[in-house]
Amino acid sequence: MTRAHTLSEKLALSILAREGIAAIWQLNEAAAEAHRTGHPIAAASLVEIADAAEAAWLRAEGAREFAV
Repeated sequence: MTRAHTLSEKLALSILAREGIAAIWQLNEAAAEAHRTGHPIAAASLVEIADAAEAAWLRAEGAREFAV
């Protein structure tokens, strides 16, 4: 049984599929810019998506590492 993905996880997977690993860095840069320009809620949302993307990427890397 698989667990339901949160909206952030769904967005992260979609962005990763389309943009690749560089998306994680770009999302964090966008979060920093949002924070600097006075948009803390948007910044927090972007960080949450970036974290979900990084976690998904690390899970995928681990699965490849242990694949025979």
